[in-house]
Amino acid sequence: MCGITGWVSFDRDLRAHGQTLDAMTETMSCRGPDDRGTWTEGPAALGHRRLAVIDLPGGRQPMTAATPEGTVALVYSGETYNFTELRAELAGHGHAFTTGSDTEVVLRGYLQWGEGVAERLNGMYAFAVWDGRRQRLVMVRDRMGIKPFYFHPTPDGVLFGSEPKAILANPLVRPRVTVDGLREVFAFVKTPGHAVWDGMHEVEPGTVVTVDRDGLRSRTYWRLETRPHPHDRDETVATVRELLDDIVRRQLVADVPRCVLLSGGLDSSAMAALAAGRLAGTGETLRSFAVDFAGLSEHFVADEMRGTPDAPYAHDVARLAGTDHRDIVLDTEALADPDVRAKMLTARDLPVGFGDMDASLYLLFRAIREHSTVALSGESADEVFGGYRQFFDERARQGGTFPWLVRHAETLGDETGVLRRDVLAALDVPTYVADSYATAAAGVERLDGESDFEYRMRTVSHLYLTRFVRSLLDRKDRASMAVGLEVRVPFCDHRLVAYVYNAPWALKSFDGREKSLLREAARDSLPRSVYDRVKSPYPSTQDPKYAFALQEHAKDLLTRPGHPVFGLVDRDILHRLAHRDTPQIMQASRRGLERALDLALWFDLYGPEVVLP
Repeated sequence: MCGITGWVSFDRDLRAHGQTLDAMTETMSCRGPDDRGTWTEGPAALGHRRLAVIDLPGGRQPMTAATPEGTVALVYSGETYNFTELRAELAGHGHAFTTGSDTEVVLRGYLQWGEGVAERLNGMYAFAVWDGRRQRLVMVRDRMGIKPFYFHPTPDGVLFGSEPKAILANPLVRPRVTVDGLREVFAFVKTPGHAVWDGMHEVEPGTVVTVDRDGLRSRTYWRLETRPHPHDRDETVATVRELLDDIVRRQLVADVPRCVLLSGGLDSSAMAALAAGRLAGTGETLRSFAVDFAGLSEHFVADEMRGTPDAPYAHDVARLAGTDHRDIVLDTEALADPDVRAKMLTARDLPVGFGDMDASLYLLFRAIREHSTVALSGESADEVFGGYRQFFDERARQGGTFPWLVRHAETLGDETGVLRRDVLAALDVPTYVADSYATAAAGVERLDGESDFEYRMRTVSHLYLTRFVRSLLDRKDRASMAVGLEVRVPFCDHRLVAYVYNAPWALKSFDGREKSLLREAARDSLPRSVYDRVKSPYPSTQDPKYAFALQEHAKDLLTRPGHPVFGLVDRDILHRLAHRDTPQIMQASRRGLERALDLALWFDLYGPEVVLP
């Protein structure tokens, strides 16, 4: 796992711009703490920061291959889980390898198949190839968008990077955000290709983008496709288990210490059990880690979102699977620490966080990094198998908007409630969301003969898999890579995603519960307590001291009336939230305080030029 960046300028010799390339590369130092490298040739400049995971001495980048027609150079971030098979196939075509890294396999794969190498990869990746033979740049992103990838066209080429901060380090780019970018910040819809910063774009998942002197072109090499499901219940459960076993086997490959994130929910528990069983066969004990809050288990109060604390269930799984388990217990002072808020905002480049849930994720990953370099996560199982309550909520099923927004304000709070009225009017978030939903829903293909109900459920699944999950994957990637931890997401294997997507809803919920297929496929590996447990979301602190700390930070902000954040935030509303009695600070009020503090910090760290009508 690494950080990549680069610059192609057909009107310049970029060998004269080494300092700018260095500055762009160094913004990725957290993503790649183990090594750095740059490469420049005429109009192309590539930068790389490395987190060494496979072939520690041999995987240095940028990696180049000399050909009679010119040099081909690669910067690569991610993991290719089928690199062993591809290496053997390429060797059969006459390719010779000098390292044991998957990076060299991708480079040689490009030499053999061109941009068609993308279709052959199984993994999570974002990479760029400068093809000196054709004077063109090829940018490729994995099918599900697990690894981030951004680009910014220029008058004579393009800038790119794993994160916006790499592109913003180039003097050609202004840190500018228009009203459309702000809408994306507040709408919670994750429009494909949208990068918030003016002029910047994402390489969309499953897409190849090429840049040469004639301009920029993109090609989709993978997307969710509607196909008939060929199996009955027993065959489907068996196929899901076969896929999971193969996925876990592949994703445990690493030359560094590995672990699993274990919450005690169905997803992470299944992953921990399968991974522990796989490693036990080699005599290795799997490490597992869970996040907890000081005093939460002893003083837990059930609410609409969370009916049970995680710790007891995580411990049940650890005992049954035989993992070397550790709880990472966080206190309120750490969760509310402004430095932690700054670290997470810098990791994401935008004020789009989830407050204490972001802080706890960052702190969890930081603690894990002291023991492991690679972690397996249960992320995305809810989207793949149908785990959210919205899958069973008739209001959300009926459509009209993104299903996760139906009760969003009720559960997470209205994060726009702290904005000024004129800003709210300019943003017109409801219209933006409605337009985005119409576009997203129109892209769902209907199976011939599919009932209205099954089509509605297919649409809900499609929206989660193409819009919602990308926000969560981005959050996990940024938080983990901010501390140099590689988090793998086995449930995002495209084979599993495509197979389960096309299973009818009647199969996905055959026992009347969420994630029926996953529960049954992992049944033999789970403790009964987890098998029977109702889904519980990622934990959030219940300590009122956290809200009190937010109020104190907001009061400090209010002493700076000239702060640019008050061009967006209503001072009177923030004042009321900051002085409300702490016991009355419910989730909605907390979200307003967190959003105001995030916006203020964003102005302090990035100095964005915000352009409103």
